[in-house]
Amino acid sequence: MKQDSHGVVFDLSRVKTYPLKVRGNKVDVGMASDLEALRASAPACSAAPWFRNGRPGAGPDQSAGLRELAGYIVDCHRNGRPVVVMTGAHPIKNGQIALIVDLIERGVVTLYSTNGAGTIHSFELALTGASSESVRDALPKGEFGMAFETGAYLNYAIRVGVEQGCGYGESMGRLYCDADFRREVIERSFREHEDTGEYYKPYDGFPYAGNCVFAAAYARGVPACVHASLGTDIIDQHPSFDGAAKGAASGRDFLIFAEEMCRFTEGGVVLNIGTAIMGPEVLLKAVSMAVNVGKSPASLWTGDFDVRPFVFDDDVRDESEYYYYLRDQKSVATRIPKVLGGNGFYFQGMHRDTLEPLYQYIVRELDAG
Repeated sequence: MKQDSHGVVFDLSRVKTYPLKVRGNKVDVGMASDLEALRASAPACSAAPWFRNGRPGAGPDQSAGLRELAGYIVDCHRNGRPVVVMTGAHPIKNGQIALIVDLIERGVVTLYSTNGAGTIHSFELALTGASSESVRDALPKGEFGMAFETGAYLNYAIRVGVEQGCGYGESMGRLYCDADFRREVIERSFREHEDTGEYYKPYDGFPYAGNCVFAAAYARGVPACVHASLGTDIIDQHPSFDGAAKGAASGRDFLIFAEEMCRFTEGGVVLNIGTAIMGPEVLLKAVSMAVNVGKSPASLWTGDFDVRPFVFDDDVRDESEYYYYLRDQKSVATRIPKVLGGNGFYFQGMHRDTLEPLYQYIVRELDAG
């Protein structure tokens, strides 16, 4: 512990780490959605419930809603309107991020955002082709989240990025795409921490960066924003952690996101994929800021994708009911588009079952000219 005039704090220098190469993983890049197969096949739409503006959608499956949303996405793309994608970490580690990477490379997505966990899975998949440790097995041994490279390289990428005026997402992109930046991050790591000779040192690049959403966004010039919290990510457990740098980097990204919302005055789309707290709250604040400065979104369409049944009731608005506190269903799928004259969709189901047919409808619409 450390004692200062303000009390006792945890001494990060006591933390022990281990080389990433010795850790087992639960997912790998081979689990990614097969884009070629999807483009060659007809959409197989889930029969799980879907909702439009808080009301049950019509039809035996989700095809009507997915086609309608896909059509508007393509319309926005063709007319220079924003298409924002927010995801949690699970679409990254489970492989559906390949769909978003392709839409970024096609110029459809104008801004991508995720949380801190999204950067961690992106990093490990880009470096080793695998990610997602077993919390159950690692926690009793004090090893959960303690892989050296994940903590050191990401924390020093944030630090170096802040020193150079970058946000969190841009720092991630430069880690994969900018050789000088990457070298500085690696060398800074070993100036500050002992090199045991057992660590990955990707001076020549990340072997699997072709699957990385941050690399794709940086290469395309698309903003990538990371909306991070302190104490929520495994990199915060490491001796290399710098809360001030992380806060500054993520704070810059929030302002980038808010500025993007000022572009929605003539329409646009926000997709919220598997983020039940971060995405809805960031979107709500950014929309409020845009309205405040005279850039109120109009014809804002949202698509919310999650596994939970839709239970929010905007007519009753009973704060004693648990569903009132489901932020994605309340804010993203219902309230924000409703009060701004847009359309809000909610698609229930595993992301592979909902996002893949949406992607297929988008690509078919694009290819149709």
